[in-house]
Amino acid sequence: MSRRTDRPSAASSPLPDFCGLPALVALGVVGVLTVLVMWLAPAGTRSWRALSVAMAFVAWLTVLLLVGLCKLSPWLRRWPGRWPYAGIWLAMVAITVLASAVAAWLDHALALGFIVDAAAFVRDDALLAALLGAALLRYFFLLAQWQERLRAVAHAQVAALQARIRPHFLFNSMNTVAALVRTDPDAAERTVEDLAELFRAALGADAAGEGTLGEELALIDRYLAIEQLRLGPRLRVRREFAALPAAAPLPCLLLQPLVENAVRHGIQPLRSGGEVGLRGWREGTAYVIEVTNPRPESAPSAGTGHGLASVRQRVAFHYGASARVEAVAEAGRFVVRLSLPLAAGETTHARADRR
Repeated sequence: MSRRTDRPSAASSPLPDFCGLPALVALGVVGVLTVLVMWLAPAGTRSWRALSVAMAFVAWLTVLLLVGLCKLSPWLRRWPGRWPYAGIWLAMVAITVLASAVAAWLDHALALGFIVDAAAFVRDDALLAALLGAALLRYFFLLAQWQERLRAVAHAQVAALQARIRPHFLFNSMNTVAALVRTDPDAAERTVEDLAELFRAALGADAAGEGTLGEELALIDRYLAIEQLRLGPRLRVRREFAALPAAAPLPCLLLQPLVENAVRHGIQPLRSGGEVGLRGWREGTAYVIEVTNPRPESAPSAGTGHGLASVRQRVAFHYGASARVEAVAEAGRFVVRLSLPLAAGETTHARADRR
């Protein structure tokens, strides 16, 4: 049974977050543009005093709408299908009617003279709220659908990456185990355990793929231990992660494809082998993780670019534009550098040379 059946999904009720800054900006911009269009209309009074009062009313109405919709959203999200949007639209019209009636009453009570016909003022505001609210909610609905499709594509890519174990790595590992069974049974047992953990992470992780830096480094250690048995002294590893906490959030299997690429493209083609470098450090409001490997003069195969492209897509999905992925050749070494924000969970692009 699913553990998430007690809460509505974004697909069934993709309401925007009316408690956040984007909704406030959207409502405010729509209101300000409406006032400016009416003020610039040929039949408008072009009075600066009227414009300032109208802007003050729009600001007050925007705050009322945001507070009201923020309080109503959790309750409306429980409604099925698209009914939450209908409820939000009715709430917008009702709040606008109430605010307009209060403004008309204050104008009459204080004898300000801005509103000549209170009934017409309330009616016109209600019509504007109905039309603009429907257009705004349509925009929010299409945006939510697009984000949901993007999220589904990203989840599918994550699942494909987690389910993909390179056949050559699997075959080489099984051959290594077969060779060790008679000569070193303990090493063969450790290799099987390492393979089991790698498969468990690749096939058993959920779609979100959430994990920590410590868990990811533990998986990398298991992968490198298997490759060490095959490559022997040709594979050397240097790790520098003292500056980063092991509990730092990191999507599962984000670094492992980079390390696998480093071994396959940087160590395996070289007869003398080389060193895979793993480094991590703090840099302002982000933490930087770097994977390096030797860059052979001529590689036997150019690769498909799937591993690095998948890492870029996952970083963009999990962290958004605040993260960066860079892949460059520096002084005979190939360097992949990830710059990830310290505050993870906010939903980057670099060029790939060969992977």
